[in-house]
Amino acid sequence: MSKVRAKFRCHFIQKTDDDSYRTIHMSPVTADTPENKTWSKYTPGGQLQMVVSNPAAFELFEQGKEYFIDIQAAE
Repeated sequence: MSKVRAKFRCHFIQKTDDDSYRTIHMSPVTADTPENKTWSKYTPGGQLQMVVSNPAAFELFEQGKEYFIDIQAAE
């Protein structure tokens, strides 16, 4: 297998008092559609937490929105 593709939902965005960085909290989407049930058969659970300090990237994440995450070995 060359890569894993998973779908995660952003559940919460935690901001610092000075908004210098944000912590993005995500968990896998595992039901609701045939597409989600197919991929989640092989990746049924997990959590992702990212600390983002780039203000330009802050707007890329929205609470309640779903995101694909592709994971593959770095060459």
